[in-house]
Amino acid sequence: MSMVKFELYQHQSAVALSEECLEKFEELSRLALQRISTMPPEEDHVLSELDLVEASLVDDETIARVHLDFMDIPGATDVITFHHGEILVSVETAVVQAREHGEELEREIFRYLVHGLLHLQGHTDAEPDKRAAMHEVQEALVAELWD
Repeated sequence: MSMVKFELYQHQSAVALSEECLEKFEELSRLALQRISTMPPEEDHVLSELDLVEASLVDDETIARVHLDFMDIPGATDVITFHHGEILVSVETAVVQAREHGEELEREIFRYLVHGLLHLQGHTDAEPDKRAAMHEVQEALVAELWD
């Protein structure tokens, strides 16, 4: 199996993120992708079929528009994952969530990137038991790679 490529794009200007920070996100997301791709896939996984995963850091306005257009849900959200390998992360939502949970902003953004990658491996969070299982894997990866 060939390794899936990962690319990160900065498509927001609402929150300043340094070039070093963006490079760290990309490097650690590649490591997370390697780890996740070796995990047993969950139902409805697509990761093994992808050549490229593209993640974009966006603002709340952008993610709210996508949330409404593709999921018919109004309002911003933290992360949206498409099965064709695209992940959108709202940096503005990360600011709010990080503040509420006493978390470092950059670590919160990385958490969303890991969350999106796990969705591509078939993890879901719509049901409480599956959400708990996904959260456990997600937090273990964040702790291992970020800390």
